[in-house]
Amino acid sequence: MEHPENDAQYIGLTVNGGVAQPPVVNPYMQRRRRKPLPSVSELVEGILKGDVTILSRAVTLVESLAPDHYALAQEVIEKCLPYSGKSRRIGITGVPGAGKSTSIDVFGLHVLRDGGKLAVLAIDPSSERTKGSILGDKTRMEKLSQHPSAFIRPSPSAGSLGGVARKTRETIVLCEAAGYNNIFVETVGVGQSETAVHSMVDFFLLIQIAGAGDELQGIKRGIMEMADGIVINKADGDNVGPATLAQAQYRSALHLFPPTASGWRPEVLTYSGYYELGIPEVWDMIDRYFAFVKENGYFEAKRQQQARWWMYETIDEQLRKNFYDNPDIQAMLTDCEADVLANRRSSFAAAAQVLDKYFKMKNL
Repeated sequence: MEHPENDAQYIGLTVNGGVAQPPVVNPYMQRRRRKPLPSVSELVEGILKGDVTILSRAVTLVESLAPDHYALAQEVIEKCLPYSGKSRRIGITGVPGAGKSTSIDVFGLHVLRDGGKLAVLAIDPSSERTKGSILGDKTRMEKLSQHPSAFIRPSPSAGSLGGVARKTRETIVLCEAAGYNNIFVETVGVGQSETAVHSMVDFFLLIQIAGAGDELQGIKRGIMEMADGIVINKADGDNVGPATLAQAQYRSALHLFPPTASGWRPEVLTYSGYYELGIPEVWDMIDRYFAFVKENGYFEAKRQQQARWWMYETIDEQLRKNFYDNPDIQAMLTDCEADVLANRRSSFAAAAQVLDKYFKMKNL
């Protein structure tokens, strides 16, 4: 390989050829080839048998952005749909550092003592710069990750609403078809837009902590109205007093809100996830909620409402994707963006022009 830097005009600068590539340590080693994707029937059969490997591959397929993978994933979901809907879906959110992963670890073990299977869909925040995620939730669920009846699946949030992965709804269907009768959905805990997780779970649990500043900062109207239960974590040692005070403050705040659609009055409890104190009481509250909503018919009504909500969400998503993937629109957006940045056209006029072109293209 020639190096122009070695020319006479660059005297004093020398570039060496580098070190030769060392030989392969094991000459008999062959490169591992990626296994071909199983067929739809193989995926469905493996899921219904509870095969964790097949389930993981199916979830990866659902999360893929490739068009051919999307069609395959939708076919798998359709065939698994009749076997879904028999689990208890519980959303768990809270501020960062509230101990969500530690709590899920002990909550999960408590649930599995009564038998059954548990799937934890842990949503990991994605970087706005690199779009990457650490996906390290399993390291914070040490005991649960080793349990044979637990399936933990970390997924990147990918900037979706409320920190919930875009395909979590479909993943729930696959996990239920695989026999997991308890589903935990852990959000990133942004605390502002938790509508997405609330629209896919039966019970919404809000984890808070005491002694982290003004307790009223945690009383946000939107998140409080969605919560079916509020638990104050880290109620141990010297923090028992502040946790009890926070409990009283949250109980008082709940009286200011209108009645919930289910008729259930949210409860506020204290517990310690690290020392595993008060865990049975938290789960008794959740059991009482499910008994209450199933008796008054709200459970089935909410499931139907959620299915309708996700139909319209999927329509919106596909329309948005069809719009931005159109090559003519992409070219026009570049020109309009340049005009807007140069103050030759307003943002609203540019948007109207692009939309007019898109609608005319669709009417042809």
